[in-house]
Amino acid sequence: EVQLVESGGGSVQAGDSLRLSCEASGFTFDDYAIAWFRQAPGKEREGVSCIISYDGSTFYTDSVKGRFTTSSDSAKKTVYLHMDNLTPEDTARYYCAADTVASRLLAVVGGTKGYVELWGQGTLVTVSA
Repeated sequence: EVQLVESGGGSVQAGDSLRLSCEASGFTFDDYAIAWFRQAPGKEREGVSCIISYDGSTFYTDSVKGRFTTSSDSAKKTVYLHMDNLTPEDTARYYCAADTVASRLLAVVGGTKGYVELWGQGTLVTVSA
């Protein structure tokens, strides 16, 4: 079955760190770019980061630069999002998404409305002040 499964969400205090995982199955991991998105209650979905599995290049939205790091482990078919210095504004459901067309995924991460091949179900992150 082709799927993305996120894990690692939880409730933390401001300033804490958290690592999210996105485990892929059913497809050739290295053929895909994988991104993280988030959606806070009452807000639109926001692109957070993207990693291109086959060359390791990464992209981050401005609001998380210097605090969030994405990485991938091809052997485990897993992409991680390590989040440091969390703030209440980071509270959201975090989703991972994958696409074979990196430019298309990057465009959606950047805010363009568009199609993405695969989505996970999300994991909830709550940051208290």
